[in-house]
Amino acid sequence: MDLSIAAILAQDGITTGAIYALLALALVLVFSVTRVIFIPQGEFVAYGALTLAALQTQKFPATCYLLLAMGLGCFVAELASIVRHPSRYRQIARTLVAHAGKYLLFPIAVYALTQGVFMQTLPMIVQIALTLLIVVPMGPFVYRLAYEPIAEASTLLLLIVAVAVHFAMVGLGLVMFGAEGSRTNAFSDATFSFGNVSVSGQSLWVVGTAAVLIVALYFYFDRSISGKALRATSVNRLGARLVGIGTTQAGRLAFTLAAGLGALCGVLIAPITTIYYDSGFLIGLKGFVGAIVGGLVSYPLAAAGSLLVGLLESYSSFWASAYKEVIVFTLIIPVLLWRSLASPHSDEDEE
Repeated sequence: MDLSIAAILAQDGITTGAIYALLALALVLVFSVTRVIFIPQGEFVAYGALTLAALQTQKFPATCYLLLAMGLGCFVAELASIVRHPSRYRQIARTLVAHAGKYLLFPIAVYALTQGVFMQTLPMIVQIALTLLIVVPMGPFVYRLAYEPIAEASTLLLLIVAVAVHFAMVGLGLVMFGAEGSRTNAFSDATFSFGNVSVSGQSLWVVGTAAVLIVALYFYFDRSISGKALRATSVNRLGARLVGIGTTQAGRLAFTLAAGLGALCGVLIAPITTIYYDSGFLIGLKGFVGAIVGGLVSYPLAAAGSLLVGLLESYSSFWASAYKEVIVFTLIIPVLLWRSLASPHSDEDEE
C-alpha cells in the first residue's frame, strides 16, 4: 500500500464514518431520552434513499401510503386512550380536532402534494425536501404506536419491541420498494484533485453536511429551550417530569430528530452506493458500533467512534475484504471489556 492508496481509503473511511456518526448521534439521543435501543434507525435510511429514488424516476413513493396508515393508527390509538380515561371526555372535541390535524390532515396533505408533483421534473432540493416531508413524520408516529404505551417498561421489553418494529419495517420496505436496489443522482459531479488523490463532490457534500449537522446539534442542545429539555430528560427522567418537562413530548421529539437524521443519511449515501429495502439495517448497525464506543451516552465519543468504524471498514476492505464486517463488529468486544473493567460493580443484595 502506497500513500495514494492510503489517502483514497482514508477518504472513503471519513465519508462513511460521517454517515455512521450521524446515525450514532441519533441512537444516543433516542436511548438517552427514552431508553430505547432504536434498532429500526437503519430503516429510515433505506426509506429516505428509496423514496428519493422513486421521486427521481417519477414514480409515486409508496411511503406516502405508509404515512397515511400510520397516521390513522395513531388517531385510533388516541381515540382508544380517550375511551379508557373518562376524565378526558370534557376535552374530547378539542382533543379530537388537535389529533385529527396532526395524524390525519397532515398525512393527507403530504399525500396530495406528492400526488400533484411526482410526475414533474423537480429540482434536487425540492425532491430532498419532499422526501424528508414524507419520511420524517414516521419517527413520532412509530413512537406513538409502539413505544409511548410502554414508555415506563423495562429496557428489555423496549428492546424486544424495537426488534419487532425493525422486522415490520423491513417487511413493509420489501412490499413498498421490491427486492431491487436503487441509486439516486449525485448532488454534484465535480471532482477535486489534491495531489494524486481525487475527491468527489458527493463525498464533500456528505462530510460537509455531517459536520454542519453535528455543530447544529451541539448548539441546539446547548442553547435552545427544547434542546435543554431533552438533555434534562436524558439526565433524570423523573426529575424532568417533576419540574414540568413533558417526557412524552421529549420522546416524540427525539424520534423526530432520529428519523430526520436517518432519512438525511439515506439521501446522502444513495448516490454513492446502491440501496436495497434491507440495506439500512447493516448501516445502522455500524452506527450502533460507534454509539457503543460512546457508551450510548456521549455524543463526542459516539461521533469519534463512528469515524473510527468508517476508517477501520475502509482499510479492512483493502487488506481483508472478506472479513471486513467481522473486523468492524469485533471492535465492540474490546470496548465492552474495557467499559466492564473500568466501571464500578456492586454485588446485588441477596434476599
